[in-house]
Amino acid sequence: MSEERKDFNKNKENKENKFFEETVNIKRVSKTTKGGRTFSLTALSVVGDGEGTVGYGKGRGSEVPQATKKAASHARRNLIKVPLRKGRTIHFKVVGRYKGTRVLLKPAAPGTGNISGAAVRPVLEKLGVKDIFGKVVRGSTTPHNVVKATFDALKQLKTPFEIARLRGISVEKVFNG
Repeated sequence: MSEERKDFNKNKENKENKFFEETVNIKRVSKTTKGGRTFSLTALSVVGDGEGTVGYGKGRGSEVPQATKKAASHARRNLIKVPLRKGRTIHFKVVGRYKGTRVLLKPAAPGTGNISGAAVRPVLEKLGVKDIFGKVVRGSTTPHNVVKATFDALKQLKTPFEIARLRGISVEKVFNG
């Protein structure tokens, strides 16, 4: 029985290890108390499998490894599945919003690459998108807000089949009008 349990745990570890993680931002924060200032660290991490699944998380701790580990753990609990076009790009242009931040994501031709900056790039890299334009159009460029706006944009994406079904038309009409 103990061998079966070991095999089960091994499979569980392998399943979790298929995700790639990247720390987007680490910053030091402080809390003023009666005895002075207490310092801690916050980390923002993005986790993805490179095949259309991605998540983000925020963690706090007294040391960098502790904060990044917590952030990655939170990111694994907040995964979303995004439909990709031929596994390389997105289906259509979309704008994501979070508070004052606006992020624009546009599909690109094969071979273009990931042309995006700030905190948009790690999210799209972990998602597995290879050809895309990403830009913070307006508002705050704080990494937390940019990542959340990028996720808002990704949640809006649908496949052409889903759009055709929602509109009650054929897939050809979606593309040809």
